[in-house]
Amino acid sequence: MNTESQRLAAQTMAFVLAGGRGSRLYELTDRRAKPAMYFGGKSRIIDFPLSNAVNSGIRRIGVATQYKAHSLIRHLQRGWSFFRAERNESLDILPASQQLNNENWYKGTADAVAQNRDIIEGYGPKYIVILAGDHIYKQDYSLMIKHHVESGADVTVGCIEVPRMEATGFGVMKVDSSDRILDFVEKPSDPPAMPNDPERALASMGIYVFETEYLFKVMAECEAQEGYNHDFGGDVIPKIVREGKAIAHPFSRSCVRTENERHAYWRDVGTVDAFWQANIDLTDFEPELDLYDTEWPIWTYSELTAPAKFIHNEEGRRGSAVSSMVSGGCIISGSTLNRCLLFTGVRTHSFSHLTGVVAMPYAEINRNAHLTNVVIDRGVTIPQGLVVGEDAELDARRFRRSENGVCLITQPMIDKLDM
Repeated sequence: MNTESQRLAAQTMAFVLAGGRGSRLYELTDRRAKPAMYFGGKSRIIDFPLSNAVNSGIRRIGVATQYKAHSLIRHLQRGWSFFRAERNESLDILPASQQLNNENWYKGTADAVAQNRDIIEGYGPKYIVILAGDHIYKQDYSLMIKHHVESGADVTVGCIEVPRMEATGFGVMKVDSSDRILDFVEKPSDPPAMPNDPERALASMGIYVFETEYLFKVMAECEAQEGYNHDFGGDVIPKIVREGKAIAHPFSRSCVRTENERHAYWRDVGTVDAFWQANIDLTDFEPELDLYDTEWPIWTYSELTAPAKFIHNEEGRRGSAVSSMVSGGCIISGSTLNRCLLFTGVRTHSFSHLTGVVAMPYAEINRNAHLTNVVIDRGVTIPQGLVVGEDAELDARRFRRSENGVCLITQPMIDKLDM
């Protein structure tokens, strides 16, 4: 990070939108917001944008929470309490119900910022970076802020290149050759193509850079307009595209990569299939996302646990793991793991065989269980002899089975089993 980027980051506040449920994760978000979902063995999804901000030199952060926020707030209190006011650092947790208004809940992404205007202005940041709290990626925001300042933009929008017809679920930008945004459309049925590639489109990452004073001016103007939906993608950004200067910032320009990461990595793990795949991909010999990068650490709450332990060494009853990630506090007792990712404190018992298993903290897999391509929620006890992944029809009756054959297992599903 150069001196100019550091200077700009020091003048910036990051505002993280972390209130979404993530309904396509079904039962996984019955008790927690999507940003509080576990990822990668010991982290939560929210740790990625927060770590990006800290690693980029941003030390003023606000996190707006809303849906089922307790798990998220507890994680932030435990894992992100190292900010020191005397060093001009802060992390504010901003629940929707804290402000005195008629409705309490945030009415949209822009309203989450508007309701906390007094807190933001109290810190006096010259720039503000709006971040989605529910994506997996590594990015140096200071480079994006520098691009914003040098381009003279009113807003700079972080974007990724995606196949054009896969962009229908995003905000999509039509840009000219200088990256100026000519049109911004939310979830279009026919996404506009990139200027030099008719098969690809620029999709919004939900990351925006503004001068703080300008943002509040534009939001006040939007508030006065009929039909305002309090949304950045639906209201604020299109208004600036029409009336101001909006610039697209390709993710590849500020993506953080090690020599082991060949491509710019960004994932929305918003479905059971995507969540399972992104976690299992970490077990690859050379994963697309390098979590071992000490130059760009992913900060999180680390529980005090004993090291993982593998016990028993008999034929058919050998504690072993191949192409797997096993977190602290796990005991692999006479079980066989292949391409699995186990979070903190998972216990597996003798003669069980696990393939493609993502097991969240403190799950327990009892003897003789055979599990293939499953996601196990936190604290679930898998009964002795349970077989999942061999009979699609039976799996679909007992658990939530995805389009790609991944089974989500929660404790209420187990409790209903007649075994």
